[in-house]
Amino acid sequence: MALLAVLIPPLMLAVVLFLGRYEELLLPQEDADRGQPAAVPSAGSVVASSPAPAGTPVTSR
Repeated sequence: MALLAVLIPPLMLAVVLFLGRYEELLLPQEDADRGQPAAVPSAGSVVASSPAPAGTPVTSR
């Protein structure tokens, strides 16, 4: 039993590390998209906020 208590944690760690590497190999790389900046909406396409629903208390400004 003491031998199991010593061997199980390193084996579990090895399995978790192996699964992490396996996942990196299977999933596509996203590094190609990181070089290009994200699209920024133009100032003209900003949507004005809608009025508060009826019954909403008015906040003081």
